Amino acid sequence: MPNPALDGWKERQLAGFFQLVGPLWTRKEGDSWGYAFLAQEKHANPAGMVHGGMLTTLLDHALSALAWEANARKPCVTVALDVHFLQPARPGDFIEARGRILRQTSSLVFLQGGLSVQERDIAAASAILKIRSP
Repeated sequence: MPNPALDGWKERQLAGFFQLVGPLWTRKEGDSWGYAFLAQEKHANPAGMVHGGMLTTLLDHALSALAWEANARKPCVTVALDVHFLQPARPGDFIEARGRILRQTSSLVFLQGGLSVQERDIAAASAILKIRSP
């Protein structure tokens, strides 16, 4: 198993759903962030590959966090998340998520993101998030 801390990743324990499936790893990358998890057997589907629901969970979290950070940390909720699985991931893989904001209105954020394992793209996504009023 790789040790993400050696590459500057920090392990984060979060409450809620990610407490069940995590831990989450984060790393500051310029003016953005990378998010990741180390796939374990608990993340596998019956075929032995990382479950698509886990990959979608990571993408949803990463893109939501980017929208949250870009909007003065106002809560953002997912309106739509479209995920395309490109290649499988397996337990033992360190799966990284990155994204970027494509466009923003006063109430919506449009994002694009992806997952990779050692620079090999495994999923691509687009999302729309709604910025919630305080």
